[in-house]
Amino acid sequence: MIIHIVLFKWQPETSPEAIAQIMQELRNLQTAIPEILEISCGENFTERSQGFQHGLLVKFSDRPALNTYQIHPAHQAVVQNLIKPVVLDILALDYEI
Repeated sequence: MIIHIVLFKWQPETSPEAIAQIMQELRNLQTAIPEILEISCGENFTERSQGFQHGLLVKFSDRPALNTYQIHPAHQAVVQNLIKPVVLDILALDYEI
């Protein structure tokens, strides 16, 4: 199984509504991309986040499923249209369990 984690740091002027829409559209990817086994995202509450405000966790069966997700048009639409215009910094981590 593959675990895909993404941390987001938003531009200061990003509205709470824009962030909520991004989180909802990320959750909606589960219905659009069959390779997603599980997806969750939410707001950080720890002081140790180094400024990262939200996180995403996605589980896949294997690396090819992760690769399919990365290039899937639904995922790319969320990244290009919603995330890129308002993200200040992003950190991704993938590992196999």
